Formats: sequence, structure tokens, C-alpha cells
Amino acid sequence: LTDDVADLGIGLILSTLRRVCVADRFVRSGAWNDADFQLGTQFSGKSVGIIGLGRIGSAIAKRAEAFGCPISYCSRSKKLDVGYKYYKKVTDLAASSDILVVACSLTDETRHIIDHEVLDALGPKGILINIGRGAHVVESELVSALLEGRLGGAGLDVFENEPHVPQELIGLENVVILSHVGSDTIETCKAMADLVIQNLEAHFLKRPLLTPVL
Repeated sequence: LTDDVADLGIGLILSTLRRVCVADRFVRSGAWNDADFQLGTQFSGKSVGIIGLGRIGSAIAKRAEAFGCPISYCSRSKKLDVGYKYYKKVTDLAASSDILVVACSLTDETRHIIDHEVLDALGPKGILINIGRGAHVVESELVSALLEGRLGGAGLDVFENEPHVPQELIGLENVVILSHVGSDTIETCKAMADLVIQNLEAHFLKRPLLTPVL
């Protein structure tokens, strides 16, 4: 799943900053005939903070580096094999980032890790990207921060009570909302199905499983 989710994370960043979805609606509605579209925001060179530098977080970092973005991260411990700046506190990471990406696993420790303190630290020009789980974010506080202009925008693939999406987000042009499609590509779904079949074949042939649950 790693590459697909990381690709989508970058897609959400670009879509939010460059207002891709809004521009699409602008053309389809015929508004381009009467006006010029508003300017978007550049991605290249923006500081990217990543919560959770596992496989997906690392893949996002690698892709963001190609855009000339300085990378920093927050995780349970400092990674000795990377040169990115490490922050122990999420609020400190948010305060130093233009874009904050949630890419960690959902645990009791990370549930609602994105709260009003983190959102305020990210600030009115900051962008929140969530390709982790909806419960990482206190949605009511995210909505308030966006409506009050305390947060610049958000790109969201996940929500706490899917398929319910807070109604307040629907009409916001600085928010890109997707239907939890991070890994939903033809190639990955086929690979997942193939892996199930290979595991079943191995089991019934008394061979070692490819991906055992230990």
C-alpha cells in the first residue's frame, strides 16, 4: 500500500495548495468565460512536517524532497538512519511546518493527536494533510480552525465516522475531501487479491505462508 498512499498524500498537498478541485469546478461551471481564476500557492520549497516516519511517512518524505521541500518529523523515537530534523513534540513540528502530514498508525497515544493546540501552531497559512486515520484528528476543532481562518487549508482522505463527513467541510474551497481511497488503485487491489490466493494455496499445500500473522 505504501506507494499508493504516499502518492495520494502528495496529490492532496498539490490539490490543496494549487486549488486543483476548485479550478476544475471553475472551468466546468463556465466561470472562466467571465473571469480569471485566483492564484494558488506554490508547493516547491515548502517545509513539510510528517507525523510518523514509517514506510508511508518515509515514502512521502522522499517524494516531497523531489520538490525541494525541507523535511522534519515527529515519532516515538529519533530515527538514526535519516538526516531529517526530529521533533519530540507534535506542536513543535507543526509550528515549524508549512504542511503537516499525518502518516502514523492509530493507537491510544495518537488518537486525536491533532487538536486545537497543534492546529494553532500550524497556523493560518498552514495546511493539514491526513492520509492516516480519521480519529487522528479532533474533527470539531479542525472545522472551527478552518471556519475561523486559524488554519490555511486541509487535504483529507479519512474521517472519524466514515462515510459521514462534517457538513461544514463540504462548502469550503480550501479543503479537499476524498472517500478513503489512499490504496484504491487497480494495481494494488489486484496485488492484494493475488496475495490472498497465494497465502491460501500455501496453507493448503502445507507450505510456509507468505504473510503469516504471528
